[in-house]
Amino acid sequence: MGEEFTFYNVRLVVQAIANYLRRTYGQKEMAVVVGYDTRFLSERFALEAAKILSHNQIRVYLANRDAPSQAQALQIIKRGAAGGINFTASFNPPEYNGLKFNVASGAPAMPEVTQEIEAEVNRLQQNQAFCPYYSRTEYIEKIDMQTDYLEYIRPKIDFNLLRESGLRIGLDLLYGTSREYLDEILEEHGVITEEIHGYVDPYFGGVVPSCTEENLKELKRLVKDKNCHLGIATDADGDRFGIIDEKGNFVDANIILSLLLDYLIRIKGWRGGVARSVATTHLIDRIARRYNLPLYRTPVGFKYLASLLLQKKIIFGGEESASIAFQGHLPEKDGIYAGLLVAEMVAASGKSLSQLKADFFRIYGRKIDGHWNLQLTPERWKKLNDLIASRPESFAGRQACHIETADGIKWDFDNDDWLLIRPSGTEPLIRIYAEADSSRELERMFKFALDYFS
Repeated sequence: MGEEFTFYNVRLVVQAIANYLRRTYGQKEMAVVVGYDTRFLSERFALEAAKILSHNQIRVYLANRDAPSQAQALQIIKRGAAGGINFTASFNPPEYNGLKFNVASGAPAMPEVTQEIEAEVNRLQQNQAFCPYYSRTEYIEKIDMQTDYLEYIRPKIDFNLLRESGLRIGLDLLYGTSREYLDEILEEHGVITEEIHGYVDPYFGGVVPSCTEENLKELKRLVKDKNCHLGIATDADGDRFGIIDEKGNFVDANIILSLLLDYLIRIKGWRGGVARSVATTHLIDRIARRYNLPLYRTPVGFKYLASLLLQKKIIFGGEESASIAFQGHLPEKDGIYAGLLVAEMVAASGKSLSQLKADFFRIYGRKIDGHWNLQLTPERWKKLNDLIASRPESFAGRQACHIETADGIKWDFDNDDWLLIRPSGTEPLIRIYAEADSSRELERMFKFALDYFS
């Protein structure tokens, strides 16, 4: 913010979106839903976007307060809008902000759409005199997103089961948009909760508003101090989750994805296709094989899971970054729904989360995953491209069963071990992911990859 993310640049991008929508829909009446998170100036940026759209005679439904990304997606669908603009940098540090565009389905825009908008931004930048004047604001209407979202989520979770089970749930709202969403719906149904960070702080208490183990230390303490059965956290815009078990241990997102998929299939009786990104645990593959379900592999990015969901090809999709797609739900990440579903799973089993993990590992085996980031340099960029182009059939001293190059390069080895090297889509980094049966093998694969780039 203040360097690349400025009011001038926001005006440029929003005008580019307006031009794209006009080309797509012509002059017929249309609407855009505009939302924002709790970051510094997000509300001001949202109002600025609303004015630009109104100037273009596009109706604007502007959130009356910060709201989760999935609540905005619901409004896009409900109001038949042409799209949505959300001001959020999700789980990134507080000095960042971002502008996210969702299409009429409520899903994140696919690359072909964002490329058109980027081309329009470049065209507008050629006009040095670009300085919009807001001659009309009568197209702006403020809306409440909370009421509709809570009504939408109520029938999806067995809240009576949660209440009757006597679960005590610790909540860390991380100063974000899930405030008065996640906590309110649990309290409304008589579920016992203990809550922290349920107020607005644009600096997020001095931590990155991401549901990582490092950032959930206070939730760990809360769970242990208050004898909670479970801890649930959501990130700044409420679309990702973090889970703490009854012992105060952080549970990796890959394990939560696997536990939830097994629960939905085994207990809820769901059947259909399953999807995961290339960077996500192969425990998903083992579950799909056990129940003979089609498996789809996607590049990193929730939009690819959302596309499969909208095509009704999958009942479940997951990413290691704590993102889940569910059949019959919104085509957008939803950390609130995911967290509530974990609570329902624990209540339905009558077991603790740590017991559920142990049971799962006895059936499917245990996998250990990790990732490593390297600063991107011209030399490393060349080495990565050379690797992708040559597609070596063996790497890290192991012969590949399968090689994927849809997003970087990934080697699948025997026994569901794998190694992925890809460029970050958001930062100047090379990301290295791996999964193996042992920490020793995981470290060995990482060392081999790091040595390659040294």
